[in-house]
Amino acid sequence: MMRIPALFLTALILLLTKEGHSWDRPKPQIERGFNLLYELKFEQARSQFTDWQHGNPMDPLGYVAMAAGYLFEEFYLQHVLTSEFFLDDDRLLGGIGGKPDKGREMNFRVANQKGRELATKALSENPRDADALFALSISTGMEADFAAILEKRQRKSISLIRDAERDANRLLELDPDQADAWLSLGAANYIIGSLPMYKRVVLWFGGIGGDKRLGMEQLQIAAEKGHYLKPFAQIFLALAAMREKRDDVARDQLRHLVSQFPETPLYRAELAHLESRSTNFGGK
Repeated sequence: MMRIPALFLTALILLLTKEGHSWDRPKPQIERGFNLLYELKFEQARSQFTDWQHGNPMDPLGYVAMAAGYLFEEFYLQHVLTSEFFLDDDRLLGGIGGKPDKGREMNFRVANQKGRELATKALSENPRDADALFALSISTGMEADFAAILEKRQRKSISLIRDAERDANRLLELDPDQADAWLSLGAANYIIGSLPMYKRVVLWFGGIGGDKRLGMEQLQIAAEKGHYLKPFAQIFLALAAMREKRDDVARDQLRHLVSQFPETPLYRAELAHLESRSTNFGGK
């Protein structure tokens, strides 16, 4: 029984198969856009994604990347990717306290739906189109994230998660080297594995399982070998490690993020929080 993708997020990757797709074709605007997202420069990131869309109107990745930008911004403003949120079971497993911004929600849905439509069309023409398959799995995974964390609609999220899991596993069967695909699976395993036992039993009977240990191993793969989603995997793994009191793992990931994005306050603040916590509890 396979596991499922959840938090997330959300963000995206250039995934092209080694079977006739443009594996070596660069996507510079997508690359720059994701780097800008991790620097919390959301408008500049969207400008890069828009440039890619204009030149590549049939590529679903541009639209899914745009949707990821709106979701990542909402997560940042709602403090989702912080230890304050992540170490609070009620918030991590129950969603934000308020409601998402209506403008960002609308923009997210429009961009995500367009990317989904393009990916579905491409897969109808070639079921082994790994680029389209990745875009579709991430699109569905982001919908699940939005439903679970921002809308607090857990049942809707679980249904979407199963679809995203199916596509992510199809992708890994096509090309096991695409390490970013492990992010959604690892996040899901960890989140579902963190639920109370009675909830996990109900999900288990519905064909949905979760395993915190396995989830962290999968997140580690994405954090070490991923591409566009590597920084997101690093922050997720760091926060999960803090929950599990594995401060050495959290410290290593946060130091990498601070080194790569030295001007981004989010990562420096989380590293400072970790060091303070370790000092208070006699850690190293």
